[in-house]
Amino acid sequence: MAKLILALAVAWFGWWLWQGPKKVWTDGRRKPERSDDEIRALAVLGLDLGASREDVRIAHRRLLRNVHPDHGGTDELARRVNEARDVLLRSKD
Repeated sequence: MAKLILALAVAWFGWWLWQGPKKVWTDGRRKPERSDDEIRALAVLGLDLGASREDVRIAHRRLLRNVHPDHGGTDELARRVNEARDVLLRSKD
């Protein structure tokens, strides 16, 4: 019985994560719609939906310092961080 409850809890949590952020602000207004690429890019950079261009730039620099190949990171991680920045800055034009 405990395994069943645990399995249901894990399944519910997975479904909840898969659904993504709620689409309504706390005051009832609808959040601006974002594409899946933008939501993934925000997650890579660790930003919220209302992030400005400056927030994107700051998060990109902070992360790239840690994941750059010259500082112990990998090419793949640096590529993902750069792609996330490009997607978000392109969407804000």
